[in-house]
Amino acid sequence: MSKRTLAILAAIGATIIYGINHTVAKGVMPTYVKPFGFIFIRVTGAAILFWGISFFGPKETIERRDWLRVLVCAVLGMVINMLSFFKGLDLSTPINSAVLMTITPIIVVVLSALLIKEKITFLKGSGVFLGFIGALALVLFGAEIRQDAPNIPLGNALFILNATSYGTYLIVAKSLIEKYHPFTLMKWLFTLAVVINLPITIAEFTEIQWAQMPLEVIGVIAFVVIGTTFLTYLFNIYALTQLKASTLGAFVYIQPLIGILFALVTGKDYLTAIKILAIGLVLAGVYLATKKPKPGP
Repeated sequence: MSKRTLAILAAIGATIIYGINHTVAKGVMPTYVKPFGFIFIRVTGAAILFWGISFFGPKETIERRDWLRVLVCAVLGMVINMLSFFKGLDLSTPINSAVLMTITPIIVVVLSALLIKEKITFLKGSGVFLGFIGALALVLFGAEIRQDAPNIPLGNALFILNATSYGTYLIVAKSLIEKYHPFTLMKWLFTLAVVINLPITIAEFTEIQWAQMPLEVIGVIAFVVIGTTFLTYLFNIYALTQLKASTLGAFVYIQPLIGILFALVTGKDYLTAIKILAIGLVLAGVYLATKKPKPGP
């Protein structure tokens, strides 16, 4: 099997894990683990795993001038991003989560224009507009009466905050990713995330009744820490060594489809007219916003 084929399989593996996570993680919240308590477990577990694997990477030291950027990346990528996603998942539905997560490329286009003055073409602008309308439709008109989703509009708004913080993280972290080995960077980002998240998450973590927790719930927690956090990052890093970033970015279209299908098959969510409309608008928006213009003659 060629390295390119393995890279494609790795990208597919990461996408499947992300897609399943929307339903699997929600299934244990808030009955067994509240969202902020889940984040404490997630960042602590990932920090331990990345420190463990870092011994197989190069021995690097973060330069003093880069620590502020590392801190900002940790706040954006492992604090605001994760807290808003899991709280949103607790309040909203797996399908809404899967759809709104895909607006990250649109957010990156907008933020790149604002922060680093990248030009927005008509095609990208149209994509941004369509994606915004789709996301707005879910926030304003996606309310349902569901016992497992107590505040869907607020949850959907938190998904947008999640996508915004992650999109900003990708821009801010770009220079660090080019300078440091992934193992070095991730071990410090997650270590800082543990410290910053501690006062926000420790109360809900201490409420967890481990002795009364079913084995399958412990399995879900392990899946989120090892699969959704640790393995997906490793899979995507390996994929980037063999594939272009634009090729890897195309997998963003698969994630909501997997998330939606898994939620439907397991009976954890259902489609409505608003969801179908939003899915179409968001995916069309992401496609246009990330489509490269054809070179001129």
